[in-house]
Amino acid sequence: MRTLYVRIMMTTMMIMIMSALISFIVANTYYHHFLKQENDEKITEIAKNVVEIYEESDFTDIGDYLSTLTVLGYQFYLVDQRGNSELFGASFRKYNIDHETVESVLAGNTFHGIRDNPRKLFVTGFFDNELLNTIGIPVERNGEKLALFVRPNTVQQFGEMRIFLAVSIVVMLVVSFLFIVISTSFIVRPIKKLTEATKKIAAGNYHLKLDVHRRDEIGRLANHFSKMSQSLAETEQSRQEFVSNVSHEIQSPLTSIQGFSQALREHDIPEDMRQHYLSIIEKESKRLSSLSKQLLTLSFLNKGLDDEAIQPFDIAKQLREVVSSTEYQWRQKEITIELDISSSIVTGYPQLMELVWMNLVTNAIRYTDSQGIITLTTKQNQTTVIVTVEDTGIGISKEHLPHLFERFYKVDKARTRTDNSTGLGLAIVKEIIELHEGTIMVESERGEGTIFQVTIPKVFSPSQDGHPVDR
Repeated sequence: MRTLYVRIMMTTMMIMIMSALISFIVANTYYHHFLKQENDEKITEIAKNVVEIYEESDFTDIGDYLSTLTVLGYQFYLVDQRGNSELFGASFRKYNIDHETVESVLAGNTFHGIRDNPRKLFVTGFFDNELLNTIGIPVERNGEKLALFVRPNTVQQFGEMRIFLAVSIVVMLVVSFLFIVISTSFIVRPIKKLTEATKKIAAGNYHLKLDVHRRDEIGRLANHFSKMSQSLAETEQSRQEFVSNVSHEIQSPLTSIQGFSQALREHDIPEDMRQHYLSIIEKESKRLSSLSKQLLTLSFLNKGLDDEAIQPFDIAKQLREVVSSTEYQWRQKEITIELDISSSIVTGYPQLMELVWMNLVTNAIRYTDSQGIITLTTKQNQTTVIVTVEDTGIGISKEHLPHLFERFYKVDKARTRTDNSTGLGLAIVKEIIELHEGTIMVESERGEGTIFQVTIPKVFSPSQDGHPVDR
């Protein structure tokens, strides 16, 4: 299995090799389309100058003359009318001139072998050392027509340069590959750290801090990974606290029920004491039932809801029903309920929203003293409905307000224990309201009462998992 390190190196090297091949092909194409004609004209001019100088000089033997010019870096191939040939300078790789070409030059025509050389993919015509890749011109020796074929000796003219270029390319490739190996290790190193960190997170170790100081994509990935690790750690801590709180909330009433049940087995306890124990058992059983229902509600909310349950409903009607269903409680405490509500139609989950109003109203009743006042009001605009639940109860200290909607948080643990409070009611309220893309705010001071203000949109768009879509 190839590692990322090997993949990056192989990919980079392949890119370099492919780039070199493409560059060579492009250069070859450029030569054939633009430079070959110019090179042909230049060599043709040189060949004409060679012939002109010979014909105007005192050289009697053209062979001596051409041999002298070979030191300047040229190759000459001389053919007479009888087909006899003579080579001056370095030999050609191929002697592929046909008889018709020789006869054409002997007849006084110029052969443009460089210009007309067939295009080849991997061999640049300029370095193609073939007799067909020459310039042929006629020359006269003692009244005899000869055909002279000329081309530069690239090995002699550019030999050192070719070696220099070859060495430079080899050194460049070796150094490049070396730097690729080194740079790839720097790229892969933080990824290896991320891999090790992932293994630790999979093993349950969420308290990780990656020492990666980079500003590129890998640095941002490491930063997001650290944030994810921190978020997982906080989630795990919340989960453990949740489990601990649930265990505590369940264990306490179970212990009471178990203890008082054992006490009821005694035959000599007074009847009034027996009734007292039974009332405690009943009370603790109700608290267990309430806790289980609220836990099921939270689980239900976390799993998502059926979109088919969404329907329009009237908040004012729900508030009146909640006031009616809690009438015994607020009349028993001689609390006055004031309603300033009007029909407010919204779209959502009516059963869940009814649970919100029930929680807020029962809390207001629970913490409002005798002959207090609870006021329910509604306001609306084109897009939202605002519901306010205000009481003149005991209020909440400012230090408790930020934690009021946390699960199992209790402002007055001693008092809420006797009131069958589980500390889940307001947490459920907040989740239901956020499910409807709404908000809930609270204002309170100790001894000054409490105001809960709920704002929900008239229409919301649930996602596929049953939660609202961010807008």
